[in-house]
Amino acid sequence: MLPATEASAAASAAIVDARDLRKNYGQTRALAGINLRIAPGRIVGLIGPNGAGKTTALKAILGLTPYEGELSVLGLNPYTERARLMREVCFIADVAVMPRWLKVADAIDFVDGVHPRFNRTRAEEFLARTEIRRSARIKQLSKGMVTQLHLALVMAIDARLLVLDEPTLGLDILYRKRFYDTLLNDYFNGEESDLQARTILVTTHQVEEIENILTDVVFIAHGRIVLDLPTDRIADKFVQLSVQSEALSAARALRPFYEHESIGRTLLYYEDADRRQLATLGEMRTPGLADLFVAKLSERTPA
Repeated sequence: MLPATEASAAASAAIVDARDLRKNYGQTRALAGINLRIAPGRIVGLIGPNGAGKTTALKAILGLTPYEGELSVLGLNPYTERARLMREVCFIADVAVMPRWLKVADAIDFVDGVHPRFNRTRAEEFLARTEIRRSARIKQLSKGMVTQLHLALVMAIDARLLVLDEPTLGLDILYRKRFYDTLLNDYFNGEESDLQARTILVTTHQVEEIENILTDVVFIAHGRIVLDLPTDRIADKFVQLSVQSEALSAARALRPFYEHESIGRTLLYYEDADRRQLATLGEMRTPGLADLFVAKLSERTPA
C-alpha cells in the first residue's frame, strides 16, 4: 500500500475521495484504478454484477483491506486510522451477524456501553414500531426481524456515513419496503445541517427498489467504473428508443451503444444523442436504472 498522503483542501470536503484506487488478489484484479468522489448529503448506489469489485471497494472504504492508490474517508486514511473512522461510520452487511444466544435487550445494552454516539432512546423508539420483544433471543427472530434489530442499533448511532452492502438480501418484499422507508424517515430526520452531513453508500441487486431514493449512481464492472452520474442527469443524458423493423436501419445509423429485442420491437439506447432525429423514428423514453445498468454493462453496437 502506498504511504498515506495529505488530503487536499478540495478532497477534505468529500465524504469519500478515491484516486486511482487499486486492489489485486494474487493474479486477480479486483479494483483497476477507480476514481470516486462522494459529497456530503448524498445517497449513492454502487451497482455491479457479482465479482465487479463492489465488496472490495466497500472493504477499502471501511478500512478492512489494504489497497494501492489514494483513499480518504471523512478526511482520514481508512486503513491506518480505522479506529477514528469507525466513530463516524456505520455498516450493515448482507447478513446481520449477531450471537444467536443474545437477547434483544442485551444487544441494546452492549451497543450503549461501547459506542459513545449511541442514542438508546432512539433505538427503543424504533423497536417499538416492530414486533420484536426485548426478551427474545436472536435465534427466536426471523431473518427480517434480525435485520430490523440491526437497523435499529445502527440508526441510533449518530454517524456521518452509513454503508449498506446488500442490506435486504433474502428478505421478502414487505420487509424490504419497510427497510428503505425507515432508512429515509429515520436516518434523514434531523436539522437541515444534519441532513447535509449524512451520507449513504448502498450496494444492492434490487435496483428497482432503490432507484427513486438515490441521488447518485455508480456502475462498476471488472474493477472499473462504467458510469458515475447524479440520477437527475440520467434523463438528459440517456434515451431509450423503441422502433419497428422498418425504422431499424435508420435508428442504427445514429449509433446506439446497445440494443435488444422486446415483444416485436427493438429497443435501442443512446447517450448524448440528437433527440429531434430520434423522435422521427420511434417512441422515446428515459431508461430505468435497471435497464440502463444492463445496457451499459453490455455496451455494443450492431455489426
